Amino acid sequence: MSIAAERKAEVIKTNANKAGDTGSPEVQVAILSERIANLTNHFKTHVKDNHSRRGLLKLVSTRRSLLDYVKKKDEARYKSLLEKHNIRR
Repeated sequence: MSIAAERKAEVIKTNANKAGDTGSPEVQVAILSERIANLTNHFKTHVKDNHSRRGLLKLVSTRRSLLDYVKKKDEARYKSLLEKHNIRR
């Protein structure tokens, strides 16, 4: 499940460090978190959709890798990301 273009632009705007920032780990984690939330809601009605479940696991893995990178670079940014997006660790 992808997110709508308007919603994606809103997520980028709220998480960007500066104008035009789309590649920072904060923005990437925010977009992945939004997609993960959409897929989680999708699985409440489509329990047997295992193909999409594989995609969800890949998204979670990618987000985990980005969070590990941020944790290695700056612990404070990492903790703020976890709190902002309600990510359990």
